Amino acid sequence: MSRRIGLILGMLLAALPGGAWAQNTAPYYQGKTIRIVISTGVAGGYAEYARVIAEHMGRHIAGQPHFIIQSMPGAGGLLAANYLYNQAPADGTTIGIVHSSVPLTPLWGGKGVRFDTLKFNWLGSLDRVDSMCISWHASPIRTWSDMLSKEYTVGSSGAGSQMDTIPAILNKLFGTKIKVIAGYKDGTEVYIAMERGEVDGRCGGQLTVIKSTRPQWLTEKKFRVPIVIAEKRSAEFPDTPTVMEFVKDEPTRQQLDLVMVTQTLDRPVMLPPGVPADRVKELRQAFDATMRDRAFLAEIERRNLHVEPVRGEEMSKAFVRAFALPPDIIAGAREMMGGK
Repeated sequence: MSRRIGLILGMLLAALPGGAWAQNTAPYYQGKTIRIVISTGVAGGYAEYARVIAEHMGRHIAGQPHFIIQSMPGAGGLLAANYLYNQAPADGTTIGIVHSSVPLTPLWGGKGVRFDTLKFNWLGSLDRVDSMCISWHASPIRTWSDMLSKEYTVGSSGAGSQMDTIPAILNKLFGTKIKVIAGYKDGTEVYIAMERGEVDGRCGGQLTVIKSTRPQWLTEKKFRVPIVIAEKRSAEFPDTPTVMEFVKDEPTRQQLDLVMVTQTLDRPVMLPPGVPADRVKELRQAFDATMRDRAFLAEIERRNLHVEPVRGEEMSKAFVRAFALPPDIIAGAREMMGGK
């Protein structure tokens, strides 16, 4: 009896119009376009990484979809994050790359946050980077001592970015005299402002971007690094102290460790909540494969970029641990940043 049913089904499938069966089994992403939403302008490091991903990730997805990039700067990355959480299609056709500081913003009670970090589907992060404050070579700010004794103006793209939170931390903990000038679209605009003498410098994770977009700044010694926000000194700036060298108690150290979680998860890549689990799995696998792709890595090197990826599953676990820390540690970190 079962053999007879099988024969009938075979005859029915054979009778379908040409191509109908093939269409039903075509990969989901065949003929589709995946949009990468970045939380910055089109001239900085985020755009550079997004372009390389757009060029190479499609080869690792069944159906080989096309990629396009959409810039959505504003509010230090919160504008893009809020869009991805609340408005972006939850069908696997929209990916986000946002400021590294954005995922922990809900912990700080930041204004304008309309997302739950733990509900995003994290595909992975592209790099790890130590943050630093830099000053233009013509600025009077040359050393950590200068930051403690002189007003130091830095540009910022908004309250969700490291350009804003790091100055708040340093002012609160160590009494630096950093004045934040907000309103810049992205870090690249801040660099232009430095060249024009509008601000002294900028804080945040930025060495990779400088190497890629302004390598002459390094060879011509156009900037100084008064302080590094990291556990250990930088091999490239061995004479610059780290902020940890000035910490005097364990609670402050724990709070700084929490703030620096996102430095090991730089340039985070995610999907909106609600994307079907099979598509999340497929895109995570594609992201991981792209990070190992020789052509991708060659292009990263050609553009003077750097990758040190973390898988999406590990990112999710790291954020769960951060949000589960004792309330006093989280409250202390929030206070350290001036409530930002």
